[in-house]
Amino acid sequence: MEEVETPEELLMKQHRKEKKDLQAKIQSMKNAVPKNDKKRRKQLTEEIAKLEADLTQKHDEELRQLKSATDTKVEEVANGVETMKVDGSEEEEVKQPRVTKAQKRRDKKAAQEKERETRIAEAEVLNLQGVRHQEGLKLAQKLAQQSLQIKEIPSDGHCMYRAVEDQLVQRSKPGLTMSVKELRSRIAEHMRNHVDDFLPFLTNSTTGEMFTTDEFEKYCRDVEHTAAWGGQLELQALTKVLHLPIEVIQAESPTIKIGEEYDGKPITLVYMRHAYGLGEHYNSVEQLKDDISVDNT
Repeated sequence: MEEVETPEELLMKQHRKEKKDLQAKIQSMKNAVPKNDKKRRKQLTEEIAKLEADLTQKHDEELRQLKSATDTKVEEVANGVETMKVDGSEEEEVKQPRVTKAQKRRDKKAAQEKERETRIAEAEVLNLQGVRHQEGLKLAQKLAQQSLQIKEIPSDGHCMYRAVEDQLVQRSKPGLTMSVKELRSRIAEHMRNHVDDFLPFLTNSTTGEMFTTDEFEKYCRDVEHTAAWGGQLELQALTKVLHLPIEVIQAESPTIKIGEEYDGKPITLVYMRHAYGLGEHYNSVEQLKDDISVDNT
Protein backbone atom coordinates (compact mmCIF):
# COMPACT_ATOMS: atom_id res chain seq x y z
CA MET A 1 0.00 0.00 0.00
CA GLU A 2 1.42 3.38 -1.02
CA GLU A 3 2.07 5.71 1.92
CA VAL A 4 0.18 9.00 1.74
CA GLU A 5 2.32 12.10 2.21
CA THR A 6 1.38 14.48 5.00
CA PRO A 7 0.46 18.12 4.25
CA GLU A 8 3.82 19.17 5.76
CA GLU A 9 5.71 16.81 3.44
CA LEU A 10 3.78 18.04 0.40
CA LEU A 11 4.44 21.68 1.28
CA MET A 12 8.16 21.05 1.88
CA LYS A 13 8.35 19.28 -1.50
CA GLN A 14 6.64 22.25 -3.17
CA HIS A 15 9.06 24.67 -1.49
CA ARG A 16 12.08 22.67 -2.67
CA LYS A 17 10.73 22.74 -6.25
CA GLU A 18 10.11 26.50 -6.09
CA LYS A 19 13.64 27.10 -4.78
CA LYS A 20 15.06 24.95 -7.58
CA ASP A 21 12.96 26.82 -10.16
CA LEU A 22 14.15 30.16 -8.78
CA GLN A 23 17.76 29.00 -8.97
CA ALA A 24 17.27 28.14 -12.64
CA LYS A 25 15.64 31.52 -13.27
CA ILE A 26 18.53 33.32 -11.55
CA GLN A 27 21.06 31.43 -13.65
CA SER A 28 19.17 32.42 -16.80
CA MET A 29 19.11 36.08 -15.67
CA LYS A 30 22.87 36.03 -15.06
CA ASN A 31 23.59 34.43 -18.42
CA ALA A 32 21.70 37.26 -20.12
CA VAL A 33 23.97 39.97 -18.64
CA PRO A 34 27.55 40.35 -19.95
CA LYS A 35 30.16 39.91 -17.21
CA ASN A 36 31.88 43.16 -18.20
CA ASP A 37 28.67 45.19 -17.68
CA LYS A 38 29.42 46.03 -14.04
CA LYS A 39 26.49 48.41 -13.60
CA ARG A 40 23.91 45.90 -14.84
CA ARG A 41 25.60 43.08 -12.87
CA LYS A 42 25.24 45.13 -9.69
CA GLN A 43 21.57 45.80 -10.43
CA LEU A 44 21.09 42.11 -11.16
CA THR A 45 22.63 41.18 -7.81
CA GLU A 46 20.11 43.41 -6.01
CA GLU A 47 17.23 41.96 -8.06
CA ILE A 48 18.34 38.43 -7.14
CA ALA A 49 18.50 39.31 -3.44
CA LYS A 50 14.93 40.65 -3.64
CA LEU A 51 13.68 37.53 -5.44
CA GLU A 52 15.20 35.36 -2.72
CA ALA A 53 13.70 37.48 0.04
CA ASP A 54 10.25 37.44 -1.61
CA LEU A 55 10.32 33.65 -1.97
CA THR A 56 11.41 33.24 1.64
CA GLN A 57 8.56 35.48 2.80
CA LYS A 58 6.07 33.47 0.71
CA HIS A 59 7.30 30.18 2.19
CA ASP A 60 7.19 31.68 5.68
CA GLU A 61 3.53 32.63 5.27
CA GLU A 62 2.55 29.27 3.76
CA LEU A 63 4.20 27.36 6.61
CA ARG A 64 2.54 29.61 9.17
CA GLN A 65 -0.88 29.08 7.59
CA LEU A 66 -0.36 25.32 7.45
CA LYS A 67 0.65 25.18 11.11
CA SER A 68 -2.35 27.29 12.07
CA ALA A 69 -4.73 25.08 10.06
CA THR A 70 -3.23 21.91 11.54
CA ASP A 71 -3.60 23.20 15.11
CA THR A 72 -7.24 24.15 14.43
CA LYS A 73 -8.04 20.72 12.97
CA VAL A 74 -6.49 18.91 15.94
CA GLU A 75 -8.51 21.05 18.34
CA GLU A 76 -11.76 20.36 16.43
CA VAL A 77 -11.14 16.61 16.47
CA ALA A 78 -10.37 16.68 20.20
CA ASN A 79 -13.53 18.66 20.91
CA GLY A 80 -15.57 16.19 18.83
CA VAL A 81 -14.30 13.24 20.87
CA GLU A 82 -15.17 14.99 24.11
CA THR A 83 -18.70 15.74 22.86
CA MET A 84 -19.27 12.08 21.99
CA LYS A 85 -18.25 11.05 25.51
CA VAL A 86 -20.48 13.66 27.14
CA ASP A 87 -23.48 12.48 25.08
CA GLY A 88 -23.00 9.02 26.55
CA SER A 89 -22.74 7.20 23.25
CA GLU A 90 -21.11 3.82 23.66
CA GLU A 91 -18.04 2.98 21.67
CA GLU A 92 -18.37 -0.17 19.62
CA GLU A 93 -15.79 -2.67 20.63
CA VAL A 94 -13.88 -3.81 17.57
CA LYS A 95 -11.60 -6.76 17.77
CA GLN A 96 -8.26 -5.73 16.32
CA PRO A 97 -6.15 -8.18 14.37
CA ARG A 98 -2.93 -9.27 16.03
CA VAL A 99 -0.02 -7.03 15.01
CA THR A 100 3.32 -8.72 14.37
CA LYS A 101 6.57 -7.46 15.90
CA ALA A 102 7.86 -6.58 12.44
CA GLN A 103 4.76 -4.46 11.76
CA LYS A 104 5.12 -2.77 15.14
CA ARG A 105 8.69 -1.84 14.26
CA ARG A 106 7.58 -0.46 10.87
CA ASP A 107 4.75 1.50 12.49
CA LYS A 108 7.10 2.91 15.13
CA LYS A 109 9.65 3.92 12.49
CA ALA A 110 6.93 5.56 10.36
CA ALA A 111 5.62 7.47 13.39
CA GLN A 112 9.12 8.67 14.28
CA GLU A 113 9.71 9.83 10.69
CA LYS A 114 6.42 11.75 10.65
CA GLU A 115 7.29 13.34 13.98
CA ARG A 116 10.70 14.29 12.61
CA GLU A 117 9.15 15.90 9.51
CA THR A 118 6.77 17.86 11.72
CA ARG A 119 9.65 19.10 13.89
CA ILE A 120 11.57 20.15 10.77
CA ALA A 121 8.56 22.05 9.44
CA GLU A 122 8.01 23.79 12.79
CA ALA A 123 11.72 24.63 13.07
CA GLU A 124 11.67 26.10 9.59
CA VAL A 125 8.75 28.34 10.54
CA LEU A 126 10.58 29.53 13.65
CA ASN A 127 13.79 30.04 11.65
CA LEU A 128 12.08 32.07 8.92
CA GLN A 129 10.22 34.19 11.46
CA GLY A 130 13.17 34.51 13.83
CA VAL A 131 15.53 37.44 14.21
CA ARG A 132 18.51 35.32 13.15
CA HIS A 133 17.05 34.66 9.71
CA GLN A 134 15.88 38.25 9.22
CA GLU A 135 19.35 39.50 10.22
CA GLY A 136 20.91 37.16 7.64
CA LEU A 137 18.64 38.45 4.88
CA LYS A 138 19.45 42.10 5.63
CA LEU A 139 23.18 41.38 5.72
CA ALA A 140 23.00 39.45 2.43
CA GLN A 141 21.30 42.41 0.75
CA LYS A 142 23.85 44.89 2.15
CA LEU A 143 26.80 42.76 1.08
CA ALA A 144 25.33 42.11 -2.38
CA GLN A 145 25.56 45.83 -3.08
CA GLN A 146 29.35 45.44 -2.77
CA SER A 147 29.37 42.12 -4.68
CA LEU A 148 30.21 40.34 -1.44
CA GLN A 149 28.72 37.45 0.52
CA ILE A 150 29.19 36.02 4.01
CA LYS A 151 31.92 33.45 4.52
CA GLU A 152 31.00 31.36 7.56
CA ILE A 153 33.46 31.18 10.45
CA PRO A 154 33.14 28.58 13.27
CA SER A 155 31.68 29.80 16.56
CA ASP A 156 34.38 28.75 19.03
CA GLY A 157 35.42 31.94 20.84
CA HIS A 158 38.06 32.68 18.20
CA CYS A 159 35.56 33.83 15.53
CA MET A 160 36.80 37.42 15.27
CA TYR A 161 40.43 36.29 14.97
CA ARG A 162 39.56 33.52 12.50
CA ALA A 163 37.63 36.01 10.37
CA VAL A 164 40.64 38.35 10.30
CA GLU A 165 42.94 35.43 9.55
CA ASP A 166 40.69 34.48 6.62
CA GLN A 167 40.72 38.07 5.30
CA LEU A 168 44.52 38.11 5.36
CA VAL A 169 44.73 34.75 3.58
CA GLN A 170 42.44 36.06 0.82
CA ARG A 171 44.93 38.86 0.10
CA SER A 172 47.71 36.34 -0.64
CA LYS A 173 50.42 38.88 0.17
CA PRO A 174 53.72 37.68 1.69
CA GLY A 175 54.19 38.81 5.27
CA LEU A 176 50.52 39.63 5.85
CA THR A 177 49.24 36.18 6.76
CA MET A 178 48.97 35.55 10.51
CA SER A 179 47.53 32.63 12.44
CA VAL A 180 44.92 33.07 15.16
CA LYS A 181 47.61 32.37 17.78
CA GLU A 182 49.91 35.03 16.34
CA LEU A 183 47.10 37.58 16.06
CA ARG A 184 46.16 37.05 19.70
CA SER A 185 49.79 37.30 20.81
CA ARG A 186 50.43 40.50 18.83
CA ILE A 187 47.23 42.14 20.13
CA ALA A 188 48.06 41.30 23.75
CA GLU A 189 51.59 42.64 23.28
CA HIS A 190 50.28 45.89 21.78
CA MET A 191 47.78 46.37 24.62
CA ARG A 192 50.49 45.83 27.25
CA ASN A 193 52.71 48.38 25.49
CA HIS A 194 49.90 50.97 25.25
CA VAL A 195 48.10 50.59 28.57
CA ASP A 196 46.71 54.13 28.57
CA ASP A 197 44.87 53.50 25.30
CA PHE A 198 42.93 50.52 26.68
CA LEU A 199 42.82 50.47 30.49
CA PRO A 200 40.28 53.36 30.81
CA PHE A 201 37.75 51.32 28.82
CA LEU A 202 37.94 48.21 31.01
CA THR A 203 35.92 47.97 34.22
CA ASN A 204 35.27 45.29 36.81
CA SER A 205 31.74 43.93 36.21
CA THR A 206 31.18 43.49 39.95
CA THR A 207 32.49 46.78 41.36
CA GLY A 208 32.15 49.00 38.29
CA GLU A 209 35.66 50.29 38.99
CA MET A 210 38.38 50.62 36.36
CA PHE A 211 40.64 47.57 36.07
CA THR A 212 43.61 47.40 38.38
CA THR A 213 47.04 46.66 36.93
CA ASP A 214 46.68 42.99 37.87
CA GLU A 215 43.21 42.77 36.32
CA PHE A 216 44.48 44.36 33.13
CA GLU A 217 47.37 41.88 32.94
CA LYS A 218 44.91 38.99 33.41
CA TYR A 219 42.76 40.46 30.61
CA CYS A 220 45.79 40.50 28.30
CA ARG A 221 46.71 36.92 29.27
CA ASP A 222 43.17 35.81 28.41
CA VAL A 223 43.41 37.56 25.04
CA GLU A 224 46.68 35.79 24.32
CA HIS A 225 46.16 32.31 25.72
CA THR A 226 42.41 31.52 25.88
CA ALA A 227 39.35 31.52 23.59
CA ALA A 228 38.20 34.83 25.09
CA TRP A 229 35.80 36.55 22.70
CA GLY A 230 37.25 39.53 20.81
CA GLY A 231 35.51 42.91 20.57
CA GLN A 232 36.08 46.53 19.64
CA LEU A 233 39.12 47.03 21.86
CA GLU A 234 40.87 44.11 20.20
CA LEU A 235 39.90 45.46 16.78
CA GLN A 236 41.41 48.83 17.74
CA ALA A 237 44.64 47.04 18.61
CA LEU A 238 44.49 45.02 15.39
CA THR A 239 44.51 48.11 13.17
CA LYS A 240 47.73 49.20 14.89
CA VAL A 241 49.29 45.76 14.56
CA LEU A 242 48.34 45.29 10.89
CA HIS A 243 48.55 48.97 9.83
CA LEU A 244 45.28 48.44 7.98
CA PRO A 245 41.78 49.87 8.34
CA ILE A 246 38.98 47.56 9.51
CA GLU A 247 35.29 47.83 8.66
CA VAL A 248 32.54 45.91 10.47
CA ILE A 249 29.25 45.49 8.62
CA GLN A 250 26.05 45.08 10.67
CA ALA A 251 22.43 44.42 9.69
CA GLU A 252 20.68 47.19 11.61
CA SER A 253 23.43 49.75 12.14
CA PRO A 254 25.85 51.72 9.96
CA THR A 255 29.19 50.13 9.14
CA ILE A 256 31.80 50.66 11.87
CA LYS A 257 35.15 51.89 10.51
CA ILE A 258 38.32 51.64 12.58
CA GLY A 259 41.87 52.74 11.73
CA GLU A 260 40.88 55.06 8.89
CA GLU A 261 44.26 56.76 9.25
CA TYR A 262 45.78 53.78 7.44
CA ASP A 263 45.76 53.36 3.67
CA GLY A 264 44.99 50.12 1.89
CA LYS A 265 42.05 47.84 1.37
CA PRO A 266 40.21 47.41 4.68
CA ILE A 267 39.76 44.15 6.54
CA THR A 268 36.00 43.50 6.21
CA LEU A 269 34.12 41.62 8.92
CA VAL A 270 30.43 40.88 9.44
CA TYR A 271 29.07 41.30 12.98
CA MET A 272 25.96 39.23 13.74
CA ARG A 273 23.99 39.77 16.94
CA HIS A 274 21.76 36.70 16.56
CA ALA A 275 23.92 34.18 14.70
CA TYR A 276 23.93 31.48 17.38
CA GLY A 277 22.21 30.64 20.63
CA LEU A 278 25.02 32.28 22.57
CA GLY A 279 24.54 35.58 20.73
CA GLU A 280 27.16 37.69 18.96
CA HIS A 281 29.41 36.29 16.25
CA TYR A 282 31.87 37.48 13.60
CA ASN A 283 32.05 36.15 10.05
CA SER A 284 34.38 36.92 7.16
CA VAL A 285 33.31 37.92 3.64
CA GLU A 286 34.26 36.83 0.14
CA GLN A 287 33.46 37.83 -3.42
CA LEU A 288 29.87 37.04 -4.42
CA LYS A 289 29.93 33.83 -6.40
CA ASP A 290 28.14 33.41 -9.73
CA ASP A 291 26.54 30.26 -8.34
CA ILE A 292 24.21 32.02 -5.91
CA SER A 293 22.37 29.62 -3.61
CA VAL A 294 18.70 30.20 -2.87
CA ASP A 295 18.44 27.59 -0.12
CA ASN A 296 17.63 29.62 2.98
CA THR A 297 16.79 26.71 5.23
